[in-house]
Amino acid sequence: MTGFKVDILKASELGEAEWAAWRAFLEANRALNSPYFRPSFTRVAGQVSPYAAVAVFSRDGEIAGFFPHQRRGSAIQPLAAPMNDYHGVIARPGEGPTLEEVSVLLGGARLNVTAWVGDTPLGEDRRTVQVELGDDGYDGWYAERRATFGKFFKDKERARRSMEAELGPLRVERGLHDPKLLDWLIDLKRDQYRRTNRHDIFACGWTADLLHALLQTQGENGFGASMAGLWAGDRLTAIEFSLHAGDQYHFWFPGYEPSLARCSPGILLSMDTMRLAAALGYRTFDFGFEGEHYKKYFCNGAHVVREAMVLKPGLGATVSQAAVRALDLAGEGRGEKLRASVRRRWAAIEACETTSANRFKGAMQAAGAALAKARASSTNRVPA
Repeated sequence: MTGFKVDILKASELGEAEWAAWRAFLEANRALNSPYFRPSFTRVAGQVSPYAAVAVFSRDGEIAGFFPHQRRGSAIQPLAAPMNDYHGVIARPGEGPTLEEVSVLLGGARLNVTAWVGDTPLGEDRRTVQVELGDDGYDGWYAERRATFGKFFKDKERARRSMEAELGPLRVERGLHDPKLLDWLIDLKRDQYRRTNRHDIFACGWTADLLHALLQTQGENGFGASMAGLWAGDRLTAIEFSLHAGDQYHFWFPGYEPSLARCSPGILLSMDTMRLAAALGYRTFDFGFEGEHYKKYFCNGAHVVREAMVLKPGLGATVSQAAVRALDLAGEGRGEKLRASVRRRWAAIEACETTSANRFKGAMQAAGAALAKARASSTNRVPA
């Protein structure tokens, strides 16, 4: 350890001196430019997420950093997990505690992070991807992308014409704050989770409350949340919930009507949202983790974050290795391959659910889904 002291406070207990230090750290550290690091996000999430707190780190009597977090039993997670797409210690570069030091200082059985911003040897790399607009703005970005990936963008132009011919003129609106539209989006996401056999992160209640609270928040430095929607004629076809602050625009929860998937309404909405938001001064559009196929055609920038589970020596580590061995047997030697998938499922379940009974139920469902997927993959494998 390097002499850090920690005080655990509620976000509402931080005074102006703490918030002033927080803002100064953000100003000094460009790696913390995401809306998730803004004081306004912590204030709102600190009121909504169960068992939320802020670790205030100090050294030699001076504030050295902050870490907003939540507790679920003996586990510690970033505040608002599993909804928080970027997290880390809010501090000047190189001056705050490391991930391992945070884990020791907070004293939990484990600290689970999925997108840690900051250098650490722990865990493994993951990439998030962005659209970075240059001096030519949206038009310049689109011209370059269309020249590079002509087939993809010509297909989307055809999809736009097809949907318009079938359903009527297309209309995009952004800056929407209607809670009924948010409920429509949440229902879409819950249906998607059911269809894809994923844990329903909105079943616990507080996660939906968080989105509703953020939707009504207008914070400092342009912090806020809003939605954009795509209508075809009178029919709402897609909607997306986003966070934004400064010149950063973070696409967070997209949803579209599944029956119109052939027309790519979600992709069309993202493009039109960028066009409208760019005119207001936004320059970075963050699409979160890479993976979905369309992102490689859109994004011209990337950041590396770290995913890690820091375990207290002893029982936690032993149980973790035992679980991997069990999955290895069920997955015919692919325990290590399944580890990340199972860990991410469990992290989401543990973050959402605040009772041990609901966490156990979710874990059993996740394990069953992972093993079924492993067996299906084994059955469908083509012999050499």
